[in-house]
Amino acid sequence: MSGLSAETRPSPADRVLVLLERVVPAPSAWAFALRIWLAMVLALYAGFWLQLSGASSAAVCVAILAQPKRGQALSKALYRFLGTLAGGAISILLIGAFGQDRVLLLVSVATWLGLCVFVAHFLQDTRAYGAMLAGFTVAIVAVAHIDTPQAVFEAAIDRVAAITIGIVAITFINDALASPSTWRTLRKPLSEALSATRAFARETLSRADPGSERAAALIRQIAVMRADASAIGGELDDGARRAAGARSAIAALYAMAAASRAFTAAAALLDRQSKAVAEARRICLGLTDDGKPDADAASHRLGALVDEAIQSETSAPLEILALQRGLDFARAASFAEDGLNALSTGCRPKRDVALPTHRDLPVALRGAARVGIAFGATALLLIAAGWPATSFALVQVAATCSLSAIAPDSKAFARGVLIGMPIAALCAGIVLFGVLGGEQGFPLLAIAIAPVIFVACFLSLNPPTFGIGFILLVFFMVLLSPSNPQTYDAQTFLANAFLVTMAACILFVAVRIVLPISPAQRRAFALDSARDSVLDALAGDGGDATTRTSLNSDRLLQFSQWSSGSGAVRAASLDRAFDLARLESAAARAHAQLCRLPDEPSLNDAARQAREGLEAADAATLARSVRAFLRHGRSVGGPTRLDIARLVSDLVTAGGIMESQHRLLRRLGILRPA
Repeated sequence: MSGLSAETRPSPADRVLVLLERVVPAPSAWAFALRIWLAMVLALYAGFWLQLSGASSAAVCVAILAQPKRGQALSKALYRFLGTLAGGAISILLIGAFGQDRVLLLVSVATWLGLCVFVAHFLQDTRAYGAMLAGFTVAIVAVAHIDTPQAVFEAAIDRVAAITIGIVAITFINDALASPSTWRTLRKPLSEALSATRAFARETLSRADPGSERAAALIRQIAVMRADASAIGGELDDGARRAAGARSAIAALYAMAAASRAFTAAAALLDRQSKAVAEARRICLGLTDDGKPDADAASHRLGALVDEAIQSETSAPLEILALQRGLDFARAASFAEDGLNALSTGCRPKRDVALPTHRDLPVALRGAARVGIAFGATALLLIAAGWPATSFALVQVAATCSLSAIAPDSKAFARGVLIGMPIAALCAGIVLFGVLGGEQGFPLLAIAIAPVIFVACFLSLNPPTFGIGFILLVFFMVLLSPSNPQTYDAQTFLANAFLVTMAACILFVAVRIVLPISPAQRRAFALDSARDSVLDALAGDGGDATTRTSLNSDRLLQFSQWSSGSGAVRAASLDRAFDLARLESAAARAHAQLCRLPDEPSLNDAARQAREGLEAADAATLARSVRAFLRHGRSVGGPTRLDIARLVSDLVTAGGIMESQHRLLRRLGILRPA
């Protein structure tokens, strides 16, 4: 045995190789770092050649736009340019209005910062970054020139020019060195998410519902692809079609998971399983194979089963519900395959849908107020202390607080800033006074900054150290501040290093003591938002069902991230959240189907009952309308029968949730007190 153990034990060389694989970055990371370094060098050279007063801003722009994929960098560059234009225009306006009154100027800047952060909370991805950038650009242009208001216009023009140079530099380098396309890198995770969704549906249909915890985990796997899907549009001539395909596939994956759970729940409530439901289950299980199932043929057959059930006098509402959810699953599977094909080939997908995200108004208000309070408190503190470089410190506070406001986890970002700022200051000091040491040659500068840029890029590619890497990459260039000729003022450098570190400390404290939001508060905000959405859907203001599915999935994802407690309590809490989402979706779809029904006397009374039942959240009235629709549905044409089937399935779903969750709905004010 000892001999076998010795033979199977890894050799020292193998251990070294394993360690090197963990420590040494992958070739793709080296390629990314090389592109960013070359783009920074090119931006600096162009800025020096054009004799811009803020040439270093071009390199900082490249650092901020550092993204491993081409589409991400292009999307961020577009909204950075638009945000800079908006911020520059507002800077000129504020200086013109309050240039002689510093108090009013600082108050107006703080207000503008808060407004931009508030708007950014309700936007997605790079759009949110653009809105946030429009806020702290005012601090960079207006506050930095608070003592020389006559120079604001020239400073705004210089900043726009520097940003343009940075955008052109990184775009040129990404194209010249074949930066990875976002659509190519998205294809694999989207295929894996489709396989995971099929596996989830196969388990749900063949065994039992895996539960809300597993459903939330699947939603999390799907949701992370939204950012890449929105960044594809500007990559190629057919980028818009590829992006539409990715969005369609992501929305279809949400629908597949929901439909499989709804089919199983409805089938379990049947007293006996009919042949039609058994056949529908077999068809849906066939669609979960990872081969090439014919989803269109499955949809055609399931549609026929639904039509037969509507015409049969013996079909129960729950049977129609199960068959309709099977048809929904097949259609979603068809959209998922079509969307993945459109992403891969660039052909036009069957549909183009939006993927809205959920944002809570109280969270947005608190984030905006936090940025304004932190900026104002810092201004008061520095002015009272008589600090000579107040404007520089305010710019850093505005930038870091604004960036933290749109970060997924503000506290984690603040920790990264607190760690990254001193490291950035140390690296800038070593390069400036140790490596350069008074020299003025551009080649030496390009070589000296390379190690820091490479390390920062490696750190930014690792999710746990992303904040540290991003701050190191950006603020290393801010503190180094390359210029032509290069200045070597140690006192100014140390003062700036102290101020950026102080800004990091202010951010770290602000996110914890200024209007903090606990997980319990976030859950309460999400629940309040879900309640309002359910009430809107019941009243007929639910909007498009497909976009509501994406919005509900995002709300459920956030709710699951902030849920805590024991396993049983967490599972029960998630179950209630999923029930509210199902009620909202069912009510929104039901109102949409009611609007599509033909104006026939035999259906008008049933439609009126259905609307009254939804608006009053009355399960008994909904049940009566279902019976009326089934009674009159046999005498209408085929397309109308299918509309009635969809309507009946949603009315049955809504009524079932109203009965099973009446205590929760009554506590939320959705149901009237008994």
